[in-house]
Amino acid sequence: MNKGLEEVVLAEPRGFCAGVDRAIEIVERALAKFGAPIYVRHEIVHNTYVVNELKAKGAIFIEDLADVPPGATLVFSAHGVSKAVQQEARDRGFDVFDATCPLVTKVHVEVAKLAKEGYEFIMIGHKGHPEVEGTMGQLSSGIHLVEDVEDVATVSPAQTEKLAVVTQTTLSVDDAAEIAAAVCARFPMVREPKQQDICYATQNRQDAVKILSPQVDLVIVVGSPTSSNSNRLRELAQRLGTESYMVDSAEELKPEWFEGKTRVGLTAGASAPEVLVREVIERVRALGAVSVRKMDGIEETIKFPLPKGLKLDDIPPRDTSLEQSNDQLAP
Repeated sequence: MNKGLEEVVLAEPRGFCAGVDRAIEIVERALAKFGAPIYVRHEIVHNTYVVNELKAKGAIFIEDLADVPPGATLVFSAHGVSKAVQQEARDRGFDVFDATCPLVTKVHVEVAKLAKEGYEFIMIGHKGHPEVEGTMGQLSSGIHLVEDVEDVATVSPAQTEKLAVVTQTTLSVDDAAEIAAAVCARFPMVREPKQQDICYATQNRQDAVKILSPQVDLVIVVGSPTSSNSNRLRELAQRLGTESYMVDSAEELKPEWFEGKTRVGLTAGASAPEVLVREVIERVRALGAVSVRKMDGIEETIKFPLPKGLKLDDIPPRDTSLEQSNDQLAP
């Protein structure tokens, strides 16, 4: 036990966002209405616990649509898919429910609209991330990925008169701004989004970490390794000068991290359920923490509607065990 450890400070907001909440609910309602199995292309959200919970209820996660049997019900993940995947699902005759986050869909719609006007695109994002593959896959050509400022110097669109910037929604706000500035410096006529593409939840969780980090000796981020927004939270705390670690569960916490620490900050990525936060708190209490305090922060009230076909009253009430109330966390 660490006798110097006094307090856990909870970032606010943290954990599930509206897009994640909606995506999980789509899978759960599809299971309730149509029965198992329900096939999901890619992890519905990037969290190990959530995926395993849904697997236990009858969801089967696949990457290749060839692995889905004819006539099956298919859900697209919250990250979105390319036009080619959408077409393949239609060709194979699946009953599809699209759990793409509406904020990702907004980017897809903007790309389609501007492409019709003759625009090419520079996309700021991480190569290989499913959201990036989905957004770039809205077009057959004319969209160019940059991952950092160095990439901006070598990107070569076919023309620069009509050029627009789009952004992965889960990036570091500060990193994306730096890369966008480099794009604007090289291509002064570039069209920037009317509203930035980085989603409200990513922005809010990063802003909370900026407030949290100076108050604590250590920041713990609950999130899975594949979660882009969770990784950005850990990097941000580290960049602000506060030692920081990301854990998928309480079992990954190491007692030596807390040696000599008095105050521990705790946050969670947008795909990490509150149950994992509670388990981390209990583990830190066991290591010596005496109290838990919640920061003041923005209260998120956004809720996205479900797709048609999943709104019927005869579906049983949803299992909300993944996102229990923050009020239960008070000391």
